[in-house]
Amino acid sequence: MGTRERRSRSNENDRLISELFIASGADSREIAIAAVGSFGRGELSPGSDLDIVFIHSGEVAPDTLSAIVNGVLYPLWDRKIKVDHSVRTRQEVRSALQDDLKVAMGLLDIRLICGNADLVSEVQNMALSEWRANSDRYLNQLKSSLEERYERNGELAYLLEPDLKESRGGLRDITALRAMNLSGALLLPMERVSQAESLLSTVREALHLASGRDKDRLLFTEQDKVAEALGYSDADALMSDVAQSARAVDYLMQMAWYQYQHKESGGIGRFLRKGRSTLIAPGISVINKQVVIDSTFDIDSDPVIGLRAAATAAQLGLPLSFDSLRIYADALDAGRGALPEPWPREAREYLISLIGAGPAMVEIFEALDQEEILFHWIPEWRGVRSLPQRNVLHRHTVDRHMVETAVSAAALTREVHRPDLLLFTSLFHDIGKGTQEDHSLRGEILIKPLAERIGFNSGDVAVIQTLIKHHLLLSATATRRDLDDPATITGVAEVITDVGTLELLHALSIADGEATGRAAWSDWKASLVNELVRKTKLALTDNTVVPQPELSESQIARAATERLDVVIEDRGSLYAVEIIAPDKTGLLSIVSGVLNVLRLDVRSARTKTIGQVAVMEWIVVPDPNAPDLTREDLQRELARGLESEGKLAERIQARIEAYAQMPTIPVPAPVVETFLAAATDATVIEVRSHDRPALLFSIGDTVRKCNIDIKSAIVTTLGAEAIDTLYVTEIGGGALTAERALEVTSRIQDSLK
Repeated sequence: MGTRERRSRSNENDRLISELFIASGADSREIAIAAVGSFGRGELSPGSDLDIVFIHSGEVAPDTLSAIVNGVLYPLWDRKIKVDHSVRTRQEVRSALQDDLKVAMGLLDIRLICGNADLVSEVQNMALSEWRANSDRYLNQLKSSLEERYERNGELAYLLEPDLKESRGGLRDITALRAMNLSGALLLPMERVSQAESLLSTVREALHLASGRDKDRLLFTEQDKVAEALGYSDADALMSDVAQSARAVDYLMQMAWYQYQHKESGGIGRFLRKGRSTLIAPGISVINKQVVIDSTFDIDSDPVIGLRAAATAAQLGLPLSFDSLRIYADALDAGRGALPEPWPREAREYLISLIGAGPAMVEIFEALDQEEILFHWIPEWRGVRSLPQRNVLHRHTVDRHMVETAVSAAALTREVHRPDLLLFTSLFHDIGKGTQEDHSLRGEILIKPLAERIGFNSGDVAVIQTLIKHHLLLSATATRRDLDDPATITGVAEVITDVGTLELLHALSIADGEATGRAAWSDWKASLVNELVRKTKLALTDNTVVPQPELSESQIARAATERLDVVIEDRGSLYAVEIIAPDKTGLLSIVSGVLNVLRLDVRSARTKTIGQVAVMEWIVVPDPNAPDLTREDLQRELARGLESEGKLAERIQARIEAYAQMPTIPVPAPVVETFLAAATDATVIEVRSHDRPALLFSIGDTVRKCNIDIKSAIVTTLGAEAIDTLYVTEIGGGALTAERALEVTSRIQDSLK
């Protein structure tokens, strides 16, 4: 089975039709028979129809024409050969192709079988000219027809019983891509799907032979037969190849539509002209609504650029340029731009930002997979790539299920105090699948070196391992055990020993269930898991409130001078900044605002007031337009900011407005919580939010306007998520009352809308 057999089958039918044409007594000067569609391409499967068109000059008498057509068709029907035919003059062909998308596309593959070659050549030229002249109309119709077909037939790569022809990513899509490429409106690398077309066609051929039917749906009961016929070890191996082929087709289809929708007017030159470029990160710009890596950028000097580009694209909701992806992939294949091990913090945070982008990450992640960039970063992904899950609960392959779990987890980042651990674990929770071993136990082992390589510390790695090992614990316990039995709660609490890990496991359980589908997750099951978590939480120690930072003896000694002082350490891609400053209401807001004006993005901060002096430690990352940071510049800007807060606020607002012009993606609403009993001399306010320009300035400014002091602060940015913990007091000292805390919380919440 293969291309040769399908071509041979087409040739045999050519000979048969030619013999019948001659036997009918047809005048080959006035009539021709042409093949269209798959027959026209010489790609006949055993169950394929013969798509033919009788083209005549219009000079043949109706009775004679009818006799010729019947002389060809009846013998074919007698042989049980299915024929889809039409009888038309050249003018009738023109009318049909103008009115019918299916006819227009079929004629793009027209070829002569027998009769007058000039008639067929004229129709061929006419069809191609019409298709190109009216490409916008045809392609818009095609897009609508594809969407309707996808709605009916689903995605081939992720269905248990896919239709090899009609499902998204199937053979019908390859025909559509070929037609799009012929339109002149696009330039597509069709060689990228040649292997996929061959594989899907061969599987379809084997299905027809194994089932004895002409249907194209690969039923579960027939997958083993087809796998055996094609020499696969089992049906899983077959379906993995089918899924990967479908994904390659769909990837090119997404490339095609994006190229078409964002093309400029003016012929082929539109592909050569550059649009307006906006630099958004080192070596990365937005051009024509795509994120583009500068082709001249030295990736050896900055191996994080690929992750930075992927995270930036996902967070903006824009695609990565296909050209950039290809160039970057070629560089990696050539041994350039490898990430150091363990990954630097910057790389890990970009990965978390990518994962945390929700639905916007799916297209980016698929592009990284298709270009095989992903395997340079995470070679473990190959083990689950397009790995089928042939059971009724799962609707996706293992890798796509984990991506969908991460999408669901992105909506739950406000529910946990370590969104980075939730997002990372969601993406890899089923990494242990693919063997007969318990996938949770195998995953616990496999994730350790991966998490360490990506740069998580030993404590975080242990939590990740716990989550993967026990990711089914809550769902299984909630549905199989008595939640009123204290032993049930004790059993969970003995495995999950603190509130922080429990809330992560709860969010992971929800995301995993939602990604699996309604057969595995329901409102009833969710309520049972919620109840189990509520009861277990009462039995655990709460470790979610971050303690106040401790000061070193050196910091205490420097604070005793009570003078503004700045120390800067350049760490390559970021700066570590220590600031000693006389304390005043709103100091945190002022300092963060100055850093923002200097185009420095805050990644973390730890501040504490001792006496009348604040000691601050900041980790900041310069944006691509930031000048080199010097001690003198920073100290001068801090002095200016402390003297004139109003002017500082105006400068920050200008930056916020500039950023507001960039695209955005939907994110969960911020969460502001108050912990009244978490400290003896202060009230703890915690803000969990998506990171954005001047976020800390906005929070600090709101706190200042509430006439309360920030005595300590722990600011953490995890990927694109920010968690700010503030220890606040009244101006004269002392914790806030419950009523006062509610007022402050409400005002912070309003300021973040």
